[in-house]
Amino acid sequence: MPLEINPREVAPDTTVIALEGSVMRGPEGERIEAVLNDLLVDGRRRIIFDLAGVKRIDSTGIGRFIYSLNKVEETGGKMWMAGAQGYVRECFRVTRLDTIFQFCETVDEALAAGARG
Repeated sequence: MPLEINPREVAPDTTVIALEGSVMRGPEGERIEAVLNDLLVDGRRRIIFDLAGVKRIDSTGIGRFIYSLNKVEETGGKMWMAGAQGYVRECFRVTRLDTIFQFCETVDEALAAGARG
């Protein structure tokens, strides 16, 4: 399944990047980093990755989110992961990365977390 990446501004300084498909090794996954970098250049500092539509992820895909978190934090921003379920959520749990990333059940929950700080 090809990867769809759909960023949308939901508040000043806040963007939801909705992903749908598989986050895997290859050029499609590389677009995540390009989209994120463009948003950071535009001054966006609160990034929510909506993973509800992601069905598969590999170690390279997880690495893309590690890269993203580092880039966001370098700019003084914050990042949340929303909607991860099943296999995708389990991949973050078994690698213990669920202790590094801020996971929320929904985008709305991530928006509320962002409003609190």
